[in-house]
Amino acid sequence: MSTTLQIDNRTITAEELVSLLTHYQIIPQVICESIIDRAIATIECTPEETAAACAEFSQQRQLASDTELQTWLWHYGLDQTQVERLATRRLRIDKFKQQMWGHRLESYFLKRKDQLDQIIYSVIQVENRDMASELFFRIHEGEQSFAEVARLYSQGPVGGVIGPIEFGKLPVGLREFLYTRPIGEVQPPVAFGESQIIVRVERVIPATLDETMRERLLQEQFAAWFDAQVEQLPDPDKIWMGASRN
Repeated sequence: MSTTLQIDNRTITAEELVSLLTHYQIIPQVICESIIDRAIATIECTPEETAAACAEFSQQRQLASDTELQTWLWHYGLDQTQVERLATRRLRIDKFKQQMWGHRLESYFLKRKDQLDQIIYSVIQVENRDMASELFFRIHEGEQSFAEVARLYSQGPVGGVIGPIEFGKLPVGLREFLYTRPIGEVQPPVAFGESQIIVRVERVIPATLDETMRERLLQEQFAAWFDAQVEQLPDPDKIWMGASRN
C-alpha cells in the first residue's frame, strides 16, 4: 500500500494530507461523511449486491482488468475491503434510509400531501384596486378573455398561467387562498403584497406516493436527521460546518 499520493507531477505524503484538507477547506466534507459512516457502519450488503457495486465501480473508473484495479488501489492507498465499502456506500445509505423511515413513509406522505399537491392557476396582477375591479368585470361579463387581459395588463407572466407548482412552494397567504378556490372560477380581486390579483384555478394535480416521491421523502427525512446530528457536534466541528449560532 502506497504511503504517498501522486497527483499530476506532485507527490503528497500522508503527513501532508491533514494540512491540505484544512487548506482546501475539505474538513467540513470529512465531518459530514464521518457522521454518515457511523450511521451506516452496521448496514451490510449481500455478496451479490457487493459484486454488482464493485463491477460498476470499476467500470466508472475504466478499470478493465483485475491488474488495473490492483494498480489503482495501490496508487490511492486502498485495499479490497475498503474499495468494497466505498463501492457499496450509496446502497448502504439507501438501506439506512429504508430501515429508519421506510416503515412510516405513508403516514409522512399523508402529512405532507397538502404541500406536495400541484396546482396550475392563472393570475392577473396590477397595482391599482380600481383597475383590478374593472378588469374582473370585463372578464366576468365576457368582454375579454382572462388570457387577453393578462397579456395586455398584467405585471405577471405572459398569458398569466403559472404551474404546475407545488402548493408548498407558494407564499403562505397565496397557498391558503388558492387551496380553497373552485376550479375554473375567476376570483374577484384580492390584495397580495402591494398589488391586486385576480386568479383562476385551472387544475389541481394530486401528489402520489410513487417511487420518485418515496425517494424524495426518504431524502427529506435523511436531511433532517443529518441536521440534527450536526447540532450535536462539538462547537469546533460546528464552526467548521458553518452551523454554529454563536
